[in-house]
Amino acid sequence: MPRMSEPTAVHETEPRCSAKGCTAPASYAVRWNNPKIHRPEREKTWLACPEHREWLAKFLDMRGFLRRVEELHEP
Repeated sequence: MPRMSEPTAVHETEPRCSAKGCTAPASYAVRWNNPKIHRPEREKTWLACPEHREWLAKFLDMRGFLRRVEELHEP
């Protein structure tokens, strides 16, 4: 079961997956909000590689936090 990792260093240019221990490049943005502690307009983001996208989305969806999953695009 993946866990959340520490935030990546600011100097890194390539986004990395948020699953604990994963260093793969992120391909998805998993957008969420915990309505018990966040204002409705606030969104948090976890980044996900293809391997962890579904797991992270299910984790949030089971708690009623998932807003959407978006594909990251190259700048």
